[in-house]
Amino acid sequence: MEMSIAAPNVIGQASAARRVLTLAWPIIVENLLETLLGIVDTVLVAGLGAAAIAGVGSALQIMWFLLTALSALSIGSAILVAQAVGAQDHERASRLARQSLLWSAVLSVPLAALGYWLAGPVMGIFGLTPAVAQIGEDYLQVTMGTIIVLVALFIGGGVLRGAGDSRTPMMVTAFANVLNVVLAFGLIYGYFGLPELGAVGSAWATFIARGIALLFMLRALWAGRNGVSIKGRGWHLDWSVAKNVFQLGVPAALEQILFAGAFLVLTIIVAHLGTATLAAQRVLISALSFSFLPGIGFGIAATALVGQSVGARRPEEGATMTRIAMTWAVLWMSAVGLLILLFAAPIMSLFTVDAAVIAVGATGLSVVALAQPFWGVGMVQSGALRGTGDTRYPLIIGTAGIWSTVLLGWLALNFFGGGLTTVWTAFLIVAPITSFLTWLRFRSRIKELGASAVETA
Repeated sequence: MEMSIAAPNVIGQASAARRVLTLAWPIIVENLLETLLGIVDTVLVAGLGAAAIAGVGSALQIMWFLLTALSALSIGSAILVAQAVGAQDHERASRLARQSLLWSAVLSVPLAALGYWLAGPVMGIFGLTPAVAQIGEDYLQVTMGTIIVLVALFIGGGVLRGAGDSRTPMMVTAFANVLNVVLAFGLIYGYFGLPELGAVGSAWATFIARGIALLFMLRALWAGRNGVSIKGRGWHLDWSVAKNVFQLGVPAALEQILFAGAFLVLTIIVAHLGTATLAAQRVLISALSFSFLPGIGFGIAATALVGQSVGARRPEEGATMTRIAMTWAVLWMSAVGLLILLFAAPIMSLFTVDAAVIAVGATGLSVVALAQPFWGVGMVQSGALRGTGDTRYPLIIGTAGIWSTVLLGWLALNFFGGGLTTVWTAFLIVAPITSFLTWLRFRSRIKELGASAVETA
């Protein structure tokens, strides 16, 4: 019996490392640009006063929740496209790309219309003052329209990464971000001959910039990457494709929603520790958004590369590239952790001049620094598991981990006292456990797929 199609590790270490790094670094840069854009937008809106910040911030919470839920399409399509590319079935990969874009429109268009009409009642949930609520309503009505564009951009980027091209999504994101900043400045304050729209100008800037970026993304998808193109037939809805996409994507989206819910509860717990501690918590989370970038980038790269190896029925190649991705993620995040540990107070001072907030936040950052390597392992192993088609285990272990952390932090505060450091020490306790369990699960999954490949050879 010939077993060559299931031959383990037919790719060299140097070649595997190049593939991992080539795919990962544009993803890291892309996420960095998105993070910086959020900060710049906040600074621009902040010039209008506290009411503008509160109104826009409340609207963005609603938007973030909806986009997280709709990310199911992006995650599921990226995994399936990667597996089809690995199997050299470019026709199926292209059909998956077309179907994903179609279904994104089917879901997002009605949701955008409904959100437009319900923007007022939704903003009423926050109990804001009339002036702040009006700013939030106006902002949300415009940004609901951007859901259609943003979801299509997410899916287009996921498809391209699944096909092995992460550079194009990075370039599109870079262009959109630069254009967004220029338009936001002009539309908020009335510069460059543009109308002065106030806070809602930021929403219109995002809509216009992302709309133009989507045109570039669709052009790249039409031209094709590595044999995957949306050009051709198959522009009709196929429920079987949607079912497969959602089976993979929904658990991943649910994981993110539950993760966000846990952080919301954690913030409520921390709020009882005083204003300075709450402010330090918010700054600390902002710092985390940067420290997580290497783990996120290598985790997404692992999803695509493992998906391709599974499609090619060479799961050991995926295991090799996952080890490389994990090594790089741990090295980068350990280095970041060391910098955080050494410069915790100066990092806090970049966000605030309040001495009490800096003091509280610096101790919390020191604990966060120690957890960085474990988070790096967990992010990459979770991404690799998704590439094998297993999105349920990351959901289970991730949700159990974050909510266990919240519970442990609450118990520690109530029974032992302390402050922000006590809360974040819970992360340091839980992170090694969840990372180890995810690593074990991925090893087991690779063995299962390897045995299956041999049996069907």
